[in-house]
This record gives sequence, structure tokens and C-alpha cells, in this order.
Amino acid sequence: MEIYDTEEEQVDAIKAWWKENGHATVIGLGLGIAIIFGWNYWQTYKKDRAEQASGLYSQLLKAAETDNRVSVEKLAERINTQFGDTDYASYSGLMAAKVKVQQGDFAGAKALLEKIAAASDKELSNIAKIRLVRLMLANKEYEQGLKLINAIDPATSTSFSGHYDELVGDLYVALDRLDQARTSYQNAQRNGHQSPLLQMKIDDLTLPEKVESKK
Repeated sequence: MEIYDTEEEQVDAIKAWWKENGHATVIGLGLGIAIIFGWNYWQTYKKDRAEQASGLYSQLLKAAETDNRVSVEKLAERINTQFGDTDYASYSGLMAAKVKVQQGDFAGAKALLEKIAAASDKELSNIAKIRLVRLMLANKEYEQGLKLINAIDPATSTSFSGHYDELVGDLYVALDRLDQARTSYQNAQRNGHQSPLLQMKIDDLTLPEKVESKK
């Protein structure tokens, strides 16, 4: 009888607990299952989107290889519209900007590059800024180029500092500020930047001094 009473008490305790907590337990269990299924769905959704974006970007690269500029622009626009939250949108934007430069549409290229330059991805942002400064250099917007570079946070552009130093040198040459240009080129060299023309640029600015010193 004592065993029966104990088991009965246990059953009563379970019933009482279930009456008090059963509803919350069912809800919690349901939420747990929903979270698991939701997470799996989200992962599958992201994977599918990435594969679709990758496929379109591959088509864009093939169009670029065959110099099909119209297809490049259309594919870039489609990627930006459908997959604007992926890096493929920035990559395709860089390619589309290049095509616009080739077509002489500097304003269109500038708009694309400015959008990518404002992106959160530091590497893509810096690549876009470098191309943007080169575009400004080609358009004789020298002061604007210097202003853009001066506004860049060094903490976000460490691996690109040499590129920026060389560009600053190019801008100073265009402004006929040759001493500052030489210093910028030398800074680029000290930062380990290797450019096919960098040493030639330094030599071109140094030779006149050597000639003067020999007179």
C-alpha cells in the first residue's frame, strides 16, 4: 500500500506539473521545431541565392571576355537588382563601371564606383576608391582626388596604402607639385608597393635634381 501511495503521489505530482506547465512546454517545443526548420530553410535559401548570383556573374565574365558590353551592363543591372545584398553585386558593378569608362560614360562609371566605395566590404570599397581616383585623374579632377584619399580611414586601408601613395604622387605631378609627388612615390616604395612604373616615376623626378647638382 505504501508503494501504491508513493506512485500515486508521483502521478498526481506529474499531473499537477503538467497542468501548470504543459501549455508552455508545448509552445516551447513548437517554437524549437519552428526555429530548426526556419534556420534550415534560411541556409538553403542563402545557398540557392548565392548559386544563382554566381551563375549570373559567370555569364557576365564571359560577356566581358567577348567584349559584349551590352550584355555586361544588363547582367550587372540584373545582379544588382536581384542580389544587391551579395558581393556579386559589387563585383559586377566594378565590371560595369569599366565598360562605362570604355564607352566614355564617365558620369555613369563614377556613380557605380561611388556606390561600391560606400559598401561595408573594406577590400571592395578600397578597390572602388582607387578606380574612382584614377577616373578623377583622367578627368583632371585633381583636388577632388586628393580630397577623397585624405578622407580615407587608414585603419580600413592598410593593405592599399601603397596604391594610395602612388595615386597621390600622380595627382601632385598633375598639379605640378613635384616635391610632394616625389615624397609620395617614395612613401609608396617604403610601404612595399611594387608598381611597374613607380621607380620610373621617382627617377623622372630625381634626374632634374641630379643634373642641377652637377652644374
